This record gives sequence, structure tokens and C-alpha cells, in this order.
Amino acid sequence: MKDSLVSACNSIELTILMPCLNEAETLATCINKAKAFLQRENISGEIVIADNGSLDGSQEIATQHGARIVHVPIRGYGSALQHGIQGAAGQYIIMGDADDSYDFLSLKPFIAKLREGYDLVMGNRFKGSIKPGAMPFLNKYLGNPVLSLLGRLFFKSSLGDFHCGLRGFRRDAIQQLNLQSTGMEFASEMIVQATLQELKITEVPTTLSPDGRSRRPHLRPWRDGWRHLKLLLLMCPRWLFLYPGFALVLLGMTGMTLLSTGPLQWGHYSFDVHTMLFASMSIIIGLQGVFFFLCAKLISKKASPSVERWMKIFTIEKGLLLGGTVCSVGLGGAMYSVWLWMQSSFGPLLPSEMMRIIIPAFTLLIAGMQTIFASFFVNMISVSKY
Repeated sequence: MKDSLVSACNSIELTILMPCLNEAETLATCINKAKAFLQRENISGEIVIADNGSLDGSQEIATQHGARIVHVPIRGYGSALQHGIQGAAGQYIIMGDADDSYDFLSLKPFIAKLREGYDLVMGNRFKGSIKPGAMPFLNKYLGNPVLSLLGRLFFKSSLGDFHCGLRGFRRDAIQQLNLQSTGMEFASEMIVQATLQELKITEVPTTLSPDGRSRRPHLRPWRDGWRHLKLLLLMCPRWLFLYPGFALVLLGMTGMTLLSTGPLQWGHYSFDVHTMLFASMSIIIGLQGVFFFLCAKLISKKASPSVERWMKIFTIEKGLLLGGTVCSVGLGGAMYSVWLWMQSSFGPLLPSEMMRIIIPAFTLLIAGMQTIFASFFVNMISVSKY
């Protein structure tokens, strides 16, 4: 039985996979186009409908038109595709929405690139065509371009359209990525993981047409846009924690230095010890961000060689020494402020002068303690990895 299943899988070159949730209006059209493509190009293939619990007769329509159904018990775009990929028999898979927004007769560029040896072939609607009414204004000019830009920036990807729903891939290559997302962000996770695992990726122009449904689409721009952004940030702690952390520390130290000798006048604006408090906050938050980055990289077990080298240098003993030194300097500043108070017989002091001593002192005390605690915590994570 097992040998016959393996033989059947080997005989099918392409699976055309469509996630489906109540797509009765357009499903037959999509299946017929996919069948016509397979026949025209003489490709050994199958059509799989990953059904997410349709209640409008979509399952019967799929069966009547010769498609194979994979029943998906968990709701969500990502869940449907994960189950569909797992149940597919083809060496290659081309996935596309069942709402007739993508033309399943025009898959030749995808299969050609897959045959050339690419692991993932993305459609690019911005290099192809977006027909009037096919994509909401905000998605076209804000959501997709911004999220795709962030994806290229965070992960050094060259793709121009991170969210195109029409894409092809080698089944075994994508299965090795162990994708987890159950919602619309599955589309971004596939690209990010494929890029991180250095799969061979390319893109081809494709056309997006208005979908053929009379009901509202499943996509919720703001909710799903946030889920895509959240995934990009969670998968890139460098941009989530490290770079903002360094920027905040640098900004705070600059402000603290400029205000250490007296107020700073800029036109009609005067910056004094109140601004110094915000500079202190910037340093503390920024330093915490840097420590969060180290912890995130170690917990994810995907630390880059530079992080691993830094961890070998930054031993717990060196961290304690550094944190202790910083705390000592801060404690010295605090004691100096008490001494000045004693000199005035514990009477009132000029706030602007005293705060210029106290603010850097408590900033150093907090930063030193952060370093000490982070040294223990980071090294605890390192030990637990092995």
C-alpha cells in the first residue's frame, strides 16, 4: 500500500491547490480553468481543494468537477494551505485563491521556473497588472508596498510583492520550513522562512482581477495587515529590539551630554533638567531593547555568528564586572549629591543644579543593575541550549 502511494505521488508533477471557504460562486470556474491548463500543457497533475468547512455547497461542486477535497478542521487561510500542502501529491504545488481573482490558465511561467530548479516562484502583481477594482486603494498604495518594503529591508529579500496569493513551490522544500501561521500572515511567513533558509526564489509578473464573488472577501485589511506586520517584527528581533535600542541609547546619551553643563537654548526653546529626564528614560529603554535582542536570538536558537562570538566574549564575569562598575559610578554620583546636601545643613538646594547630578547617577545605577541581571539571564539561556 505504501509503495503504491509513493508511486502515485511520483507520477504527479503538479498540484494546483486552492484554499476554500464558501466559494460556490467561483469555485467551478477556477477548477475548470486549472483542468484546462493541465490538459493544454500536457502536465500530469491534480487539483486539490483545501476546504475550511464550507456550508454553501462548495464541497459538492469540487467533487462534481473532478477536484480532490482535503478537509481542514481548523479555520484560517494558513491552516487551509498547511493541510492542503500536506495532502498534496505533486512534486510542485501552485496555490491560488478560489475566488477567480487569479487566472489558472496562465500558470505556465510558474511551472517553467519550477522546472528550472527554483524552490519558490512568487507572482508579482505590481510587475504584472492590477485591474481596476481588483485591490482596495489602501492595500495597493499603502499596505502591500509598505509591508513588502519592510520585508525586503528586514530580511534582505529582493521580492516586490510579499502578499501575492498566486505562487508556486517545491512541495518538499516548503514542508521543510515547518510553517506555523494559521491566518493570512502565512503568506509572509513562507517568504521569510524561505529567505532565511536560503531557498532559491524568483518572481514572475501576474495579473490580479476583481474577484467573482457577490459577498465581502475574507480579507480584513487592518486586522490582517497588523498580523503580517507583527509576524515580520517577531521574526526579525534585530529591527524590533536592537536597532531601536541602539538609537534610543545614542539619543539619550547625546541629550544627557549636551545638558550636563547647563541648559541648552535653541531659538525660543530652552531645554533643561526636564529634558534630561527624558534622555535618561531613552537610555534605560534602549539598553533594555539591546538585552531583549540578545535573549530573543538565543531563545530562538538562530543566533548569528556575530552574536555567538559576542556571547563568548561577554561572559557572566565580564558582565558582572561591567555592571558593577557602572553601578559604582552611579552610586558615587548619588553619594556626592548627599554630600552637597550635607554641606547646606540638609536645607533646600537649587533643583536645576542637583538634578544635573542626580539624573545621571540614577541612570547609571539602573543601567548597571540591568547589565548585571541581563548577564545572569542571557547566560542562563545559553546554558539551557546545550
